[in-house]
Amino acid sequence: MMEFFQQNLLMIYILIFAIYLGMEVISKVPTVLHTPLMSGANAISGVVIIGAIILIRKSEPDAYFQLVLGFLGIALAMVNVVGGFAVTDRMLDMFKKKKK
Repeated sequence: MMEFFQQNLLMIYILIFAIYLGMEVISKVPTVLHTPLMSGANAISGVVIIGAIILIRKSEPDAYFQLVLGFLGIALAMVNVVGGFAVTDRMLDMFKKKKK
């Protein structure tokens, strides 16, 4: 495990910086732009799901760290995709005409 962190230290720093930068950018987006941003996040989650599936398929059966990372990637991205579709569907229902 420590060998993995020592070999990928630069990638871990980039990941931490990307998380911090993403939080800063998203927190400053006006509420009007949340829907397009959510659509973009759903598209990125689709890419994450494909990457996690590739990671799981290429990992050895005893590489538990890679398997757990792939599983977490799929699970968290699916939560984002399903939540995004649910919120979008709810927002679209708000624009439908109500029956009298």
